Amino acid sequence: MYGWRARIGLIVPSSNTTMEPEMWRLVPSGVSIHTARVKLEKVTVEELLAMEKEASYAARLLATADVDLIVYGCTTGSLVGGPGYDEKITKSLEEASGKPAIATATAVVEALRFLDAKRVALATPYIDEVNEKEVRFLEHHGFEVVDLKAFRIEKNTDIGKTPPEKVYRLARSLDTSRADAVFISCTNLRTIEVIDPLETDLGLPVISSNTATAWLALRRLGIKEAGFPAGRLLKSL
Repeated sequence: MYGWRARIGLIVPSSNTTMEPEMWRLVPSGVSIHTARVKLEKVTVEELLAMEKEASYAARLLATADVDLIVYGCTTGSLVGGPGYDEKITKSLEEASGKPAIATATAVVEALRFLDAKRVALATPYIDEVNEKEVRFLEHHGFEVVDLKAFRIEKNTDIGKTPPEKVYRLARSLDTSRADAVFISCTNLRTIEVIDPLETDLGLPVISSNTATAWLALRRLGIKEAGFPAGRLLKSL
C-alpha cells in the first residue's frame, strides 16, 4: 500500500504544475501524496480569493482517500484575505473533511520562526498587488521584509515554466546584507534544486513555499526525515 507511513492530501491551484512533483521528492519513502485541484489560472487577488469557494469540497474528496493530513498548497491563496485567513481556511478544511489541515502560509511563518529569522529577503514570481498582500502578511506576523525582487508573472502556467536557474539568479539578486533568511515564495515555482547552492553562496538559511510546507506536514505527521533534504530546514527533521 502506498502511504504506509502517512498519506498527505494536497489541494493545489488547478494550473499548478510544480508542487506535486516537488512534494513527491521532498517526502520520504512510505509517505504518499494525493492531490485535488481548485480552479485558478492567473495569480491575481480576485482569482486567489475565489479558490476558497472550492476548497472545502476538495477536502471532502480527499478525506475519502483516508488521508492523514490535508495541505492547502498555495502561499498567497492562503494569505490573500488578510491576517488570520490561513487559519480560517485551515478550520474550514478540517470541518469539511474531519482531518487535520495546514496551509502553506502557516508553514512559512512557522518555518521562519523555527529558523529564528526576523528579517527576511523575499523573492516571488508575483505581480505587485499580490506582493503587497504577502509583505503585509509577513509584517503582521512580526517579520521585516528587507528586500523584495519579483518576476511579476500573472499567468500561473508561466510561473510553472520558470527554470530553477532563473530562480537562483532572482534570489542572488536580493540585498541580503540585513537578512536572517531568504524566502522564495510560490508553490508553483521550482526551487528545490537551488536551495542548497543558495544557502552555500549566501551563507543564510533559504526556504521556499514547498520546502516549508513539506517540513511542517512531516512534523505534524511525526515523520523525522525528508526524501530530498533541501536546505537547513528539512535537514532539521
